[in-house]
Amino acid sequence: MARIYQTRAWYNQLSPSVSEMELMALETYANLPQDFRDLTGEIVIQIAEFPSEEIMDDLALETPFDLLGLFEGRGIAERWNPATGEGPNRITLFRRAILDYWAENEETLGDIIAHVLIHEIGHHFGLSDDDMATIEENVA
Repeated sequence: MARIYQTRAWYNQLSPSVSEMELMALETYANLPQDFRDLTGEIVIQIAEFPSEEIMDDLALETPFDLLGLFEGRGIAERWNPATGEGPNRITLFRRAILDYWAENEETLGDIIAHVLIHEIGHHFGLSDDDMATIEENVA
């Protein structure tokens, strides 16, 4: 009987919506170390169901489930300038690919979102895998 009770918590649960996942990502980003967040400058974090056809073609993806997140923007020396009309750095997390990955692995959804955010920022700014692993270990 205890086993049935433990699974009841999941009976009425749905996967997070785009807006719920966006809130999770923003909260996760806010809890990353300040010096790490400083790398990004002003940043927009958004959620999309899947990458666009253009992104799929540019990255030669076989399936839209191949991409969990994407960083688009400029490095520290090339920061956004209002005079250019160019927007701030942006990270897009792809909801369906993240949910698919979550279903197939033994990680929490929060850990996956943190991992994608850290790696999208870290790879763009040249951090090593060891640097990013250290950041992940310290995320609350």
